[in-house]
Amino acid sequence: MKRILLMVMRNIILVPWMWIKLCYHASHPDKYTEEEQYKMLRFITLRANKGGNVKIDVHGEENIPAENGFMFFPNHQGLYDVLAVVEACPKPFSVVAKKEIANIPFLKQVFACMKAYMLDREDVRQAMQVIIHVTEEVKKGRNYLIFAEGTRSKNGNQLREFKGGSFKSATKAKCPIVPVALIDSFKPFDTNTITPVTVQVHFLKPMYYEEYKEMKTTEIAAEVKKRIEKVISENI
Repeated sequence: MKRILLMVMRNIILVPWMWIKLCYHASHPDKYTEEEQYKMLRFITLRANKGGNVKIDVHGEENIPAENGFMFFPNHQGLYDVLAVVEACPKPFSVVAKKEIANIPFLKQVFACMKAYMLDREDVRQAMQVIIHVTEEVKKGRNYLIFAEGTRSKNGNQLREFKGGSFKSATKAKCPIVPVALIDSFKPFDTNTITPVTVQVHFLKPMYYEEYKEMKTTEIAAEVKKRIEKVISENI
């Protein structure tokens, strides 16, 4: 909470304009292209990060596929994770997130601008519909981010188990799977401090369909987790 207040105070002149603009874009998602929405979100994120003493240290940007229609699978540390990837990634993407965070102010507007899907983990039918919709959109060239752990880790840079079901859209779309290692992304919003913090975002080499087509989703999940854990252990 302290850091959010710092972000607001250091951008106090811009905050009313940025908030009105964000809310308007969120209320009219079809009025703007995905590129226009993403440009606006990155501008707000960059200003917030600068004001909040948050530095994003990006590695492996060259591993982001040149062609659209891929899926990011980062580890999940906290509420700040998506914002870290937004600053780090120059290409627009959307998100599949759990419905429990759908009404958190600011994140609610960000997800609306992204046309994100809110997943109800208690509703199997709704979850299957989300998988179908994401699959079709990825096939058409949209990029998505899914947290395969399902919920954020409460142990800092330690990972929870990656769920095989999180990879169903990727396997059905036959798209590149891009593991993303987040380091210290829990610190901006999940610790009560305003000291400067550096969040590392590592885009790992993609797994293309030819590499994983014979694997079960549980095996893909285990492999993605292993690759992310290796990068985290090498960089903390």
